[in-house]
Amino acid sequence: MIIFINGSINAGKTTIARLLAARVKNVAIVEVDSLRQMIEWMPIKDSIPLNLENAVAVIKNFSSRGLNVVVPYPLSKENYEYMVDSLRDMKVDIKVFTLAPRLSLAVANRGTRELTREEIERIKYHYEIGIPNPSFGEIIDNSDQSPDDTAEYIFKRLGF
Repeated sequence: MIIFINGSINAGKTTIARLLAARVKNVAIVEVDSLRQMIEWMPIKDSIPLNLENAVAVIKNFSSRGLNVVVPYPLSKENYEYMVDSLRDMKVDIKVFTLAPRLSLAVANRGTRELTREEIERIKYHYEIGIPNPSFGEIIDNSDQSPDDTAEYIFKRLGF
């Protein structure tokens, strides 16, 4: 199974991915942002297609070896379609859950994470282009949920 955890920066994607990985057997977490770190010098608009291409290769590698794959990453409709089309030949279930906390929560420092001005602007941009309200997958308003509650909900929706 391939599980996308969609949402803006600071929506809780990585936290939820880790909580799911602790409950689902044979899991690999593919952090697309870690692929971006390899080419930080490249403008983000230029690096996104390369990051997605590399992520597809890594996801396919893990999935072909029988691993469940969790991918926490903000997906636009275009990037979602690219990922799903590229992974369709894997013949595995692909599930998408979008974390959509209220904007006021997404732009606030939570836990130990301190947002940079650039991250706050990127979050606002994500909300403007509809990342938290896509036409695909299941949307979860996790504004008033604990991470454990959100992970439990997704875990049950996955049929575990």
